[in-house]
Amino acid sequence: MQQPLAYRMRPQNLDEVVGQQHLVGEGKIIKRMVDAKMLSSMILYGPPGTGKTSIASAIAGSTRYAFRMLNAATDTKKDLQIVAEEAKMSGTVILLLDEVHRLDKTKQDFLLPHLESGKIIMIGATTENPYITINPAIRSRAQIFEVKPLDETDILTAIDHALTDKERGLGAYPVKIEENAKRHLARATNGDLRSTLNGLELAVKSTPKNEADEIFLSLEIIEECVQKKALTHDKNGDAHYDVISAFQKSIRGSDVDAALHYLGRLVEAGDLPIICRRLMVIAYEDVGLGNPQAATRTVTAVQAAEKLGFPEARIPLAESVIELCLSPKSNSAISAIDAALNDIRAGKAGDVPDHLRDSHYKGAEKLNRGQGYKYPHDYPESWVNQQYLPDKLKYATYYKPKESGKYEHALGLRYEQLKNWRQHHPK
Repeated sequence: MQQPLAYRMRPQNLDEVVGQQHLVGEGKIIKRMVDAKMLSSMILYGPPGTGKTSIASAIAGSTRYAFRMLNAATDTKKDLQIVAEEAKMSGTVILLLDEVHRLDKTKQDFLLPHLESGKIIMIGATTENPYITINPAIRSRAQIFEVKPLDETDILTAIDHALTDKERGLGAYPVKIEENAKRHLARATNGDLRSTLNGLELAVKSTPKNEADEIFLSLEIIEECVQKKALTHDKNGDAHYDVISAFQKSIRGSDVDAALHYLGRLVEAGDLPIICRRLMVIAYEDVGLGNPQAATRTVTAVQAAEKLGFPEARIPLAESVIELCLSPKSNSAISAIDAALNDIRAGKAGDVPDHLRDSHYKGAEKLNRGQGYKYPHDYPESWVNQQYLPDKLKYATYYKPKESGKYEHALGLRYEQLKNWRQHHPK
């Protein structure tokens, strides 16, 4: 029986790893370890199907070390002894230890001296937070790296590789896939590349050729094979972006029920990265200084959702949506920075005033750099009247406070107070 596509497409070296460029990209930590031949044991943690096993396989392929896979929960101490014997004979073995958080004390005690000697380079894989679930004795002997969820672009790249690789992939099949079907395949599996590739293989091998002697994969076929309906059948994907737009506008308009409806459509489509990004945009763009704490809580909710994955991720996301909907709204921050950018792009930047320029170098005094600067902390209320904007813009105002709630009301009062001080205190 042929092995599954996801297994066959495992990377044979680091260059083939999809995503995780913060670890395996040029100049990044795992790439540096492999290039310098200074491998050490490590723990990779992150959601299922995001590349933990792939990275371990790629490390082994890049180093030519023997590669073995065990499961900490189901394999026995005897299985570890076999790996240790092989390491004693061949020099070094890379051991991918799945579910490493479930390693019991007997297996751990056996493994520790082999990790110390470097005969076994353990790559532990877990979906749990290792700082909470893994014994400190193991943790102290391994570097810990977070494997992040794959984005849509990463998965689309992997789909293309699988469809063109004739040796390990599906390149020998005359496959033609609709663009919207491919995008749905990339989105529907929630960043789980293993599920994506297995769904793709099922679609290819269970679809008969058409009259043009092609295996044509439509959106309906992909929906059936991944068992998740697409958000829309719109060929160009416009309706998908319409839902995202309606989601933000419903929150901006403080309609909780509409926002939860559109959140539900995005959850059903499996678009966790899009939901998370959009919620953070809304928190800062639309709620902003109306309720700054909502932005902090939104970031926390997004982090929880990314760790949990669906279906549980829907809970912190819904909490965030409800709070953002019911929060006071203020776009004063985005309006202020955009107004400043408009002046800059219109060529109104001007020179930095001499007294604000850097004076931390020899000869700065001769150029009048930093001369006459007044240190605000030396004055009452840590404030002194002096010019900060360039001459061209010294009367410009960008921030326009809104009466959005107690917090921005207080900011507005302080803003007006400082304006009055500037008018009545000589420079």
